[in-house]
Amino acid sequence: MALPPKEFEEDKEDWLTTYADAITLLMAFFVMLLSFTKYDIPALEEAAAAFKVTIGKQDQATSPIQLLKLDVEDVVYNMQADQVVKVEKDDKGVVIELSSSAFYKPGSADIRDEAAPVLEKISQTLKAPRFLPYVIDIEGHTDDDPIATDKFPSNWELSAVRATRVVRFFAEQGIDAIRMKATGFAETHPKAPNRDAEGKPIKENQTKNRRVAVRVYPMQKEQREAYMLMVELRNKRQQGAAGAQSAAPAGQPAGAAVAPAPAAGQPQPAPGEPPRQ
Repeated sequence: MALPPKEFEEDKEDWLTTYADAITLLMAFFVMLLSFTKYDIPALEEAAAAFKVTIGKQDQATSPIQLLKLDVEDVVYNMQADQVVKVEKDDKGVVIELSSSAFYKPGSADIRDEAAPVLEKISQTLKAPRFLPYVIDIEGHTDDDPIATDKFPSNWELSAVRATRVVRFFAEQGIDAIRMKATGFAETHPKAPNRDAEGKPIKENQTKNRRVAVRVYPMQKEQREAYMLMVELRNKRQQGAAGAQSAAPAGQPAGAAVAPAPAAGQPQPAPGEPPRQ
């Protein structure tokens, strides 16, 4: 006995509506998540360097942040300052930590004469063209021992002025002020506890907490583009001024007025006689 032909049900596509809604919600979620994300620029640069090694078959690749760290470490090592200057990386860039006891007199914001060459060498590294689009954020920190002088009523003033002095020193070395800022934290951001459970000072920890941290990290895209445009325009002005200086006659400053040559046939004034009008 022959079986009747099987009736095929028409495929329903109602599931597509639910699927599309789910995909739309996921997309909106990830867009929102991305908008609140803090971009880790050093991590991205290191990932790009690792990508070059893996895909480009290079033996090694150094990210700009790692290159900056290595350059500063070389300066510190060559200056034999590795006991008082620490160079580390954080989630933003490179941190150059200066020991306050080595760079400042106690209770003072004046930079020691013997510390100035170290800062000068560091500034030369930070002025290198490849590190121009980097922010230099200088932080002053103290321990929790109070200070009360006419010049520094509290640790807030002391920490802020110590940071500002480094900014001024770097500016005198030719680093653009637009790249820098100074902040004083007093004793509010210690690296280690200033005191033990009984309230007694821990001298070793207090020494660690008295420091100036120079944080160097890449500018944001808009800031970097505006700054590099400023540098380009300034270089063009300097080249134009140099060209005008070289075009001036020997012994005569650029822009000096030059007396017009007398017309053909015009009588020349005698020596010492004022020129005829």
